[in-house]
Amino acid sequence: MHKYNLISRLRSSIPCALRLSPFALCLFLISCTSNIKDTESVHAFIEQMVTKHQFDESELGDLFATVEIKQDILKRIASPSEGLPWYKYRKIFLTDARIDAGVQFWRDNAPALAAAEQKYGVPPEIIVAIIGVETLFGKNTGNHRVIDALSTLAFAYPPRSKFFLSELENFLLLCRDEHINPADPIGSYAGAMGMPQFMPSSFRTYAVDFDNDNRRDIWHNSGDVIASIGNYFAQHHWQTGQAIAVPVTAKYKASAPDSHPADKNHELFLNTDLKPNLSLAKLESLNLITSRQLPLDSKVKLLSFEQQQQGEELWAALDNFYVITRYNHSPLYAMAVYQLSLSILNKKGSFP
Repeated sequence: MHKYNLISRLRSSIPCALRLSPFALCLFLISCTSNIKDTESVHAFIEQMVTKHQFDESELGDLFATVEIKQDILKRIASPSEGLPWYKYRKIFLTDARIDAGVQFWRDNAPALAAAEQKYGVPPEIIVAIIGVETLFGKNTGNHRVIDALSTLAFAYPPRSKFFLSELENFLLLCRDEHINPADPIGSYAGAMGMPQFMPSSFRTYAVDFDNDNRRDIWHNSGDVIASIGNYFAQHHWQTGQAIAVPVTAKYKASAPDSHPADKNHELFLNTDLKPNLSLAKLESLNLITSRQLPLDSKVKLLSFEQQQQGEELWAALDNFYVITRYNHSPLYAMAVYQLSLSILNKKGSFP
């Protein structure tokens, strides 16, 4: 309690404009304690896990005594790669090495991919591309203890504290369910785990034991990984056989074919809402046409991707594109997955 009195005296002794932000206060508070488990927020969390889920209080105390707040995690969460323009973001994932690795992963796991497609309706190239974008087929699964990552963001990052407290709760529950020592799993700076980079809540909801060995192993078992991604997409309403996204071009005035598009009314429909909401008739009324014919009752989301020299690149994204954004809520991510999947599918045809 003494440390909180210290904060109170500090806050009352300085002008309001110079007071620490909640983020800075949280870090200051943690830095004033011998370890994270001595903070009131951690005590409250432990008490919740004991009362709500019947965890052992002393065991959780011992666990959190080992937890460290990681400054590099706080820096990473503030500047994700999704903040890059598309032409830079794309170069990270659309590489020959990643495409070739995807083809090899497909060849090595063809039976599991075929079985998952049969059960969940998700094409192999999409599942392969997800694993390729997430972890380069298991090569880059992260280097932070999951308990450290989730605790850092739960207790030292107020903007997302509620979300990461929930993920920390789910992590401890999955470790108990799967008989895993919570001090052991390694993952991303945000606490995502294994080859598919599932957050703990996603693991508990969607992970699959595909080979019936009584373990949902998304770290080493490719079959479990493939089926878990397929299940995730199926549960988010993947539409088998439906298109994902198609390029869109703008019509030009017949009297001035070299001019800019006749109007830019379509810009009013470029927003952060990713749910398909435009009819094809509405798209046509905006002087936009799709590069391929779609069913007349299709709903699309108009998206713009920044190019280095050619300006914007317009796409009409359908429901399956939206499903990919449920995995990562970024149109850049979903487009990278889609384009990588096409590249892998095309390259696979040329392999022996």
